[in-house]
Amino acid sequence: MAMIEVRVAEIIDETPTIKSIRFVRADGRPLGVYQAGAHVDVLTPNGVTRQYSLASKPEDPDSYMVAVKREPNSRGGSAALHELKVGDVLQISEPRNLMAIDPDAGHHVLVAAGVGITPMLSIARYLDLHGQDFDLHYFARSREDAAFLGLLEEKCPQKLHAHLGVPRTEHRAILAEELADLPPKSHLYMCGPAPFMDLVQELAEQQLPAEAIHRENFDAAEQPDASENRPFDVEFEGNVYHVPADRSLVRVLQEEAGAEIDTSCEEGICGTCIMAVLEGEPEHRDNVLTAKEKAANDQMTTCVSRARSERLVLDYF
Repeated sequence: MAMIEVRVAEIIDETPTIKSIRFVRADGRPLGVYQAGAHVDVLTPNGVTRQYSLASKPEDPDSYMVAVKREPNSRGGSAALHELKVGDVLQISEPRNLMAIDPDAGHHVLVAAGVGITPMLSIARYLDLHGQDFDLHYFARSREDAAFLGLLEEKCPQKLHAHLGVPRTEHRAILAEELADLPPKSHLYMCGPAPFMDLVQELAEQQLPAEAIHRENFDAAEQPDASENRPFDVEFEGNVYHVPADRSLVRVLQEEAGAEIDTSCEEGICGTCIMAVLEGEPEHRDNVLTAKEKAANDQMTTCVSRARSERLVLDYF
């Protein structure tokens, strides 16, 4: 995967636990515009790669901004980024979008909790700039914990619905009321902790078709115990390779077939390693593909997903 060397241009404490970090290209060239809702891979100073949504103006080519919450049980990603200083240099990927705005939607419903506001900020900026109809529901523990709340109140006060300090036990009732009687051709976009998004998904599915529900997952899907894995064969470029129960599909393709497959998270959350499925039935174990995409069985993440059939035939996506 091609990486871009960037320099930290600005760091702001948005909340006691969330910092916004603005990157510019180290060589002074523009980074380029991106699609609202996109994210980048960030190679942290300690060698850990993590995915972070972009919160800057999508049409601004000069800089990208991410927001990073320091997690108490961080495996190195958020902790390392919270130690960055202005002027530090690191590498990021080109933006990728797993939650693109649907151009045919008549109304957009944005639902965020905590640091999940990050992609919604770029989406709200875009929708507001282009005069598209939307509502933004933002859940946070308190005003102090609500990153970018002041900016949203300034830029889109009529569209913002801030739910601050609401006990989790009341989330269902609030969301059920807010998602009832949505306008025709509505599309919903969500980001936040996995349990929160599961609740939003459950309620949204009562109102909207699956293809109108979009979510961004940066939490790995729960994986079956490795003892439940079964071996299978994969055909790639005319040759057949065996994938034993204790090896991932992507590793076999890279190491035995010489396949040039980029990887990043290796947890089924970033979509970097997706390949096309020409024959066979995958066993989807990722948090990237939508329910509709999984049902089509014409693509799969190769880092965590496996096969239901005895054999898969794959090609580059």
